[in-house]
Amino acid sequence: MVIIMESKNITLRVKTKLYNDYRSYCKRKGWLISRQFEIMMEEQLKGEQND
Repeated sequence: MVIIMESKNITLRVKTKLYNDYRSYCKRKGWLISRQFEIMMEEQLKGEQND
């Protein structure tokens, strides 16, 4: 069984150099920037549950 989660478009404001550097980093790794933010949010929420 496959569960498809609804997605949400968001707008973020970050420093241009930071974004460009991170975008290049993700590209080299073959990662999607949006998925990296999802992983970060999931990990922070897990951390909250453990506090």
